[in-house]
Amino acid sequence: MDGAALGARFSLATNRLGFCGPQDAEAALYAAIAEGRRLEEARAKLGSFEALMPYLELLAAHHDLDPFDERVVEAYWLGNELLDGFTKAEFVALFDAFVSRGMPRSIAARLSEHLPADAIPHHAFHVSYVGVGTVTGHAETTLANLERCRPSWGTVRERTATELLVDKPVARLSEGRLEVAGSVEVRLRYDPRVVPEAAPGTTVAMHWDWPALTLSREQLSGLRDATARSLVAANAAWPSLRRLAPGRD
Repeated sequence: MDGAALGARFSLATNRLGFCGPQDAEAALYAAIAEGRRLEEARAKLGSFEALMPYLELLAAHHDLDPFDERVVEAYWLGNELLDGFTKAEFVALFDAFVSRGMPRSIAARLSEHLPADAIPHHAFHVSYVGVGTVTGHAETTLANLERCRPSWGTVRERTATELLVDKPVARLSEGRLEVAGSVEVRLRYDPRVVPEAAPGTTVAMHWDWPALTLSREQLSGLRDATARSLVAANAAWPSLRRLAPGRD
């Protein structure tokens, strides 16, 4: 899959909600997903997504790849071997890039000060450690928003013309620690052009309650692993960063 099209799958929902990226990005993102068209335009629009692009540039620079190489985009949204080996200095530079895109300097400084040793450049780490909305201020850092914003996964139980019934684990606090566990059933509207393969028994990835991608077994394993690693890192810093929620200074 083209890297821009893969990134568009997870970015379309937040753009529609007005949380991320330019206001005129939706048409190009949807065309990239559903038709494989307007890919260069989609790349340009995604380049203006405030938190996304600094992560893709970090991953790309570390591995000498293009930011929209499929492996780079997959690493950030799902997880793969490109997540390993990042230094604190690279994350400090990442937080500085967030400041240039709207994050208050005081938050960037605290994130740098308390950065856990096992940090990884994955979206689950971003929402659980950096915090939902801390770059743009367009959403609050709450547990409910963390659950909606993390790249989640679930098994499709039923499919109608407009909705999927999905069984999925959820993010929650247990004895002061973040975890993804349990099982809940949720009904979600979906676009059959985005996830045409979604059917009972398949696994879909979701972002802000939007079924974005039907996952292969390898992709599901990568997402589970990256999420677990992200939560270990976030929990290591959770007591000192609790004061960051909700949102910004």
